[in-house]
Amino acid sequence: MSSRAVHPIRLGCETVRRPVLRQDEPVDMTELLVRARALADRGGRRILGITGPPGAGKSTLAARLAEALGPGTAVVVPMDGFHLAQAELVRLGCADRKGAPDTFDAAGYAALLRRLREAGPAAVYAPAFDRSLEEPIAGSIPVEPPVPLVITEGNYLLYDQGEWRHVRPLLDETWYLEPDDALRTERLVARHVHHGKPQAQARAWVSRSDAANAGLIAGTRHRADLVVDPG
Repeated sequence: MSSRAVHPIRLGCETVRRPVLRQDEPVDMTELLVRARALADRGGRRILGITGPPGAGKSTLAARLAEALGPGTAVVVPMDGFHLAQAELVRLGCADRKGAPDTFDAAGYAALLRRLREAGPAAVYAPAFDRSLEEPIAGSIPVEPPVPLVITEGNYLLYDQGEWRHVRPLLDETWYLEPDDALRTERLVARHVHHGKPQAQARAWVSRSDAANAGLIAGTRHRADLVVDPG
């Protein structure tokens, strides 16, 4: 007997029943690709959200899905493009909490998702986040009108406080990535070191800032349509 539970989700005016994969059931990439392709094939512009704690592998999975589906089918729009600029974080006194919910332009992110859902006659340009600069870069990602699937990934897609509460209703489906926590932590440390932090500083940041954000994000897991153990 399958260990998959069935959970109803709402896409537009329709209610669709899809399997929710339990955390102890690693998912093959092929299965995720089939699910993403089915979403793209539903007609109109659809938005797939991929969320989870820092270091869960969200951007990696989003990029792999988009590459497999092809540039005419899927485009990745990261939530991280809505980081506030470093100068603004310094002005607000929250540079040491960069990555917390209030260090993003959540209202701007929701507004972009609304524009993307409309799929009008012209391209919509989304911002990216340059990790080498630690800054958002406006107008970096074109989403052309014919593209049926936008894959957006980030930490707070299921967070329901403040302006973030407007994000989940704009997503047709949201997947929550939940890898082994020790592996996720080591990935985070390696990422911070790669982008210039000394090892000790990287570990301190992960244990303080990233850990606090991860705990907050874990509280949103139950709102996901799919919980994925990437193995």
